[in-house]
Amino acid sequence: MQPDLLPQLIAHWPDNLSGLCHLELALSGGLDSCVLLHLLCRWRDEAGGPALSAVHVHHGISPHADAWALHCGQLCQQHGVPLRVVRVSLQKSAGQSLEAVARTVRYRAFAESSAAVVALAQHADDQTETVLLQLLRGGGPRALAAMPLSRDWQGKTLWRPLLQVGRSELRQYAAAHGLQWVEDDSNADAANYLRNHLRLETLPALRQRVPQLDAQLQRSAQRMADAAAILDDMAALDLQQAAHGNALLLPALLALSPPRQRNLLLHWLSQADWPLPTPDALNGLLVALAAGEAARLSLATGELYAYRGELRRVRALATLPPWPQACRVGEDWRCAHGELHWQRGHGLPASWQGRALRLAARQDGDALPHKVGRKAIKKLFQEQAVPALLRADWPLLRTADGELLGVPGVALAEVGLEDDGWWPQWLPAAVSRT
Repeated sequence: MQPDLLPQLIAHWPDNLSGLCHLELALSGGLDSCVLLHLLCRWRDEAGGPALSAVHVHHGISPHADAWALHCGQLCQQHGVPLRVVRVSLQKSAGQSLEAVARTVRYRAFAESSAAVVALAQHADDQTETVLLQLLRGGGPRALAAMPLSRDWQGKTLWRPLLQVGRSELRQYAAAHGLQWVEDDSNADAANYLRNHLRLETLPALRQRVPQLDAQLQRSAQRMADAAAILDDMAALDLQQAAHGNALLLPALLALSPPRQRNLLLHWLSQADWPLPTPDALNGLLVALAAGEAARLSLATGELYAYRGELRRVRALATLPPWPQACRVGEDWRCAHGELHWQRGHGLPASWQGRALRLAARQDGDALPHKVGRKAIKKLFQEQAVPALLRADWPLLRTADGELLGVPGVALAEVGLEDDGWWPQWLPAAVSRT
């Protein structure tokens, strides 16, 4: 007789969570989520488990999608579980897989939940497949750690209580309790989906040769999780020494060994939710930085670039608010383009505090007055080694009447400046990308 799965599920409830909290189940209508729904309802009814709701994400890919949503609705009505159905549309960008896009929109739906905990029904076989997929993709320790039992995510807890339960055990439980579920026809497509190929063709053969395959891969995943945690701890320590605001100090970064440089950069980007570069691209950036070159790396989210002894990030956006924008002397200001900060020092007269000025776009023929003659804005950018990618979106500072006063963070017109005045500093946050 098969052991009951409910005690095992309750035992895996995270210790830091109250049994009185609200839990929402990601319900696809398939075998695994239907078993988890049944278990959670039993916990609620038999042992005072958490308040329960469910969410079904209607991707609209399969012609059976409406029937799956209907099935989930009937199940939830039968068990007295509130259900929200989130209908999404999938739009692939170049290089994206349909699976990746579907996962992104699912997690967006999870993020909108009012529940403190989102329960996901991945099981031990899913974990095995994930480890192998990440290995085939060249993943590092964090990727090979696969899926954790629980983790904090966007103010919620993602909980996977079935990670140590195999698909065969789920089928036995479903049969014993007379459960019904839907089958996603795409799960049989081994030609177009690598995960299906592993599930249907590769793993059955491997399990015949290595009977303990799943347990061994789970042990490897746990070791990789430990290794990833250690790397995170090391990166956090290195970041304390290298961070300067949102940038990294190049001397501190380059003083590290190459593996720690790579680890710190990947951690720094991950903390900002930026995509990670390929190993070759990452190494190329570090080689250029070590050589003192004008290093730059383009990523989907934006650009990494070296400037004034720092490695900085700037987002790349298709559209930015138009110039001009109003500002006042001595009052910090920010928008999508970046941030304007005022510092006391050699600059505009101290008496100008509060005066209305404008941040405006650069125009052909703009030149800044100097003690003798005028200097082109392009020349000023070159002298201050402002990276070329920033120049088109870097604002000029003008009076309300349009008189050119300077380039924030670069130079001011050398007329009427004071030693104890106001110096404008510009910190770019985004650049245009067509």
